[in-house]
Amino acid sequence: MEAVSRTAQWTAAARALETEREDRLFADPYARTVADRIGFELLERYAGAGTVPFLAIRTTYLDRAVVKAVEERGIRQVVFLAAGMDTRFFRLPWPDGVTVYELDRPALLDAKAAMLADEPLPAGRTRVTVPVDLTQDWTGPLKEAGWKSDEPVLWVVEGLLFFLPEQAVRTLISTLSAHAAPGSVLLGDVISRAALDNPLSRPFLNALKEDGNPWLFGTEEPEALLADCGWDVREVRQPGEEGADFGRWPYQVPARTVPRVPRSFLFTCDLPNAPGTTREEQAA
Repeated sequence: MEAVSRTAQWTAAARALETEREDRLFADPYARTVADRIGFELLERYAGAGTVPFLAIRTTYLDRAVVKAVEERGIRQVVFLAAGMDTRFFRLPWPDGVTVYELDRPALLDAKAAMLADEPLPAGRTRVTVPVDLTQDWTGPLKEAGWKSDEPVLWVVEGLLFFLPEQAVRTLISTLSAHAAPGSVLLGDVISRAALDNPLSRPFLNALKEDGNPWLFGTEEPEALLADCGWDVREVRQPGEEGADFGRWPYQVPARTVPRVPRSFLFTCDLPNAPGTTREEQAA
């Protein structure tokens, strides 16, 4: 697989460790399989900077937000961008009729399919993998795979935005709002710019860069970024804050007004469209 794809196995290894705790926040019985040996090697290589507790918190936050969105909004198409070694299709309690689309590079999807080949597919739901390069056109292949832009969609952008340059981030988030119907939801995470400049994080960031996975983007104002790209921000949470702690975050959370603090943000957004139209239709 490409170097950037191996980070998916790193995060899978962290999910495996959380799953094996007696006080686990979630159970991912597939995580150790898809992490494979390389995932645990990377987990050791990238140790520090609160990465393991953060990954447990991020997974838990997004698990709960995904379940809430499909239950309360009635959304029946869910798209994971840069899905990596995510196994939510297998392990979350999806309502009948949900279609889960997983977008990622072809080599990663092929490797994941081989790893999970013996796992039975849960009944009542459909999984569609879409091999794409997210830096190129991906909406066309997604539509060809069956996704409907005139129906509400749940977009999940987990562990992706910090690998992209700023213009690519803005283009991607704007594309998500432009290709969504009323009732759609966006979930994801992003880091602060200070997280890229923090001297204490330099060994971690240098290791990522050496492995071909440099972090490129951060913002101190995720609310403004998301709003500029067409979304209504329902909430932004830092690990350790209410709604994004779950008893795992070991550090204090400085106020947002404190400058130069490395931060991670988890967000939930809604689409501010007039009823009955997509943003594509409004722009026509």
